Amino acid sequence: MSTDRLLIIIGWTITTVLLLLYVPKARIRQAFVIFMFKQLITWLVGLVVVELRLIEYPVRSFAYASKTSFDFEYFIYPAFCVLFNLYYPEGKSFLKRSLHYIYYCSALTAVEVVVEKYTDILHYVNWAWYTTFITLFLTFFMSRQFYKWFFKIKENQAQSN
Repeated sequence: MSTDRLLIIIGWTITTVLLLLYVPKARIRQAFVIFMFKQLITWLVGLVVVELRLIEYPVRSFAYASKTSFDFEYFIYPAFCVLFNLYYPEGKSFLKRSLHYIYYCSALTAVEVVVEKYTDILHYVNWAWYTTFITLFLTFFMSRQFYKWFFKIKENQAQSN
């Protein structure tokens, strides 16, 4: 097994463990809604990005089915979006809410940059790290707005479930 395939398996494992540890049973329904909404966004955007040849995924699961990364677009990124939304500091200061966005976007961007530089899992063609950061921010924002709308969460209302 190649190192790249091993890293993909490690990514799936870490993400699965994080979901199992940090998604409370009482909020599984919310997690599923967030997860599926994020899959919709990232799968469509991911397909457009690879078709426009902005990013390439030389090593990927289901290589004959799609040129995009099923692993990232359909599982890892939506899973982190679940954690982003479930642990969003609702009702906190603007600074804390902004830092929440910055933390998640920066962490995922940093991992992607390392993966792009040292593996064959991902290659930027006409893309840059800041494009990743911006698209992460926008899609996190979209998922947050959808989450608030779907569960009728008011601005500055502390979540109880």
